[in-house]
Formats: sequence, structure tokens, C-alpha cells
Amino acid sequence: MKEEQVILVNESDEQIGIMPKMEAHEKALLHRAFSVFVFNDKKELLLQQRASNKYHSPNLWTNTCCSHQRDGEKNIDAGKRRLNEEMGFVCDLKEVFSFIYKAPFDNGLTEHEFDHVMVGYFNDEPKLEISEVANYKWMTLDDVKNDVQYYPEKYTAWFKIIFKESYTKLQYIV
Repeated sequence: MKEEQVILVNESDEQIGIMPKMEAHEKALLHRAFSVFVFNDKKELLLQQRASNKYHSPNLWTNTCCSHQRDGEKNIDAGKRRLNEEMGFVCDLKEVFSFIYKAPFDNGLTEHEFDHVMVGYFNDEPKLEISEVANYKWMTLDDVKNDVQYYPEKYTAWFKIIFKESYTKLQYIV
């Protein structure tokens, strides 16, 4: 299987190249990514627990899904693709903002991403792809904020950064 490629970008999100995902994470190069936050009618956020076989951050909780756009793929299309691959459903998504972050991991890899944050709505039960996702739960934004504060070790490094950046914005959107 061919290794996934990421889109290298500058700080204006202009594409400057393509690189294998692992190499980009080893070199901490800025690349395009997306983070999906799905809510239900109760204004609860759908969180996923990463599968135990993941090469970094196994068994940790994070946002509904996140990944990298493929070369030539629109942000929303990428979000819907990955949402279906991981959570087993698709919903309408809206890109709400973007920002750059950097999150180093204990294993020497670093996420350095120009992250496009998307929001969607869904009121059913996901059909998890167990090789990607171990579990899921619905939580209010305030409950997530408190849980991250008291139990930060349960959450992925990037989710803590993205949630802190997104919390106030998401309250107005949801």
C-alpha cells in the first residue's frame, strides 16, 4: 500500500509541495489538515477514542475526526471522506475557520498543520471503523472543557490545542 501523501503549504495555505505523511511529521513541516466537529441537536460534541493500534496517540480521545486533504481534494470533500471512513456516516459540513498549530509527540513526530476546522450536525449512532476508532461519546462543550482541564492525559495533543482555539467560536456556532 502506498504511503499517504500530505500537501505542504506556506503560512498563507498556498501549496508548495507534496510529501509522504511520515516524512512531513518527522521533519515537522507545515502541511494542510482538517478537523471535524460534529454536534447533535442537544448541542453535544461527538468525540472519538482512537484505536489502540494507532502509531501515535492510541486510545486517546479527540474530536469527531481529523486527517489530511489529498492533492486536489477540496477541504469539505476531504472532511466528508474521512468522516465516512472513520465514523461510518456523512453529514453536511461547513468550514468555520482555520489556524496553524504545532504539536510534538513523545515518539519524535510533530504535527505542524494549517488546520481547517469544520462543523456538522448528526443525530444518529455512528458505525465505527474499528481499525480507526475504539469508541465514541457525546459531550457538551462545557463538559469537554472541564474533562480536558482535569484529565488532559486522556486527550490527544492536537485536540487540546484545537479545542482551546475553538471553544469560544464553537459556542457561537452551535
